[in-house]
Amino acid sequence: MSNRLLQRRQFVLDVLHPSRAMPPKDELSDKLAKQYKTDKDRVVLFGFRQSFGGGRSTGFGLIYDSVEAQRRFEPKYRLIRKGLATKKEKPTRKLRKERKNRAKKLWGTAKAKAAEPQKKK
Repeated sequence: MSNRLLQRRQFVLDVLHPSRAMPPKDELSDKLAKQYKTDKDRVVLFGFRQSFGGGRSTGFGLIYDSVEAQRRFEPKYRLIRKGLATKKEKPTRKLRKERKNRAKKLWGTAKAKAAEPQKKK
């Protein structure tokens, strides 16, 4: 199905693989890119589920018209998977919570110092 508003083609993909495990998404995107005469990087596959007993999987696929459209409409986590965006590095959840709680115990400008990462001695 063509979705002109989001500048892409979208479809439900049924994969039959009777004597093997689910084929890699990389392999599937190669075949789809060849079939639809497009670049492999414009094909996005996700949400695959195997049916009971194996041998058949169903998932969802998108083929974007351009890189700009893909960057604009695709969720950030899928762009990171494709290598079109970089993951923002942030401190661990535990560290963020510890900083927040340390800052709660102080008043005024001292809060800013408590929120900063501790320096190693």
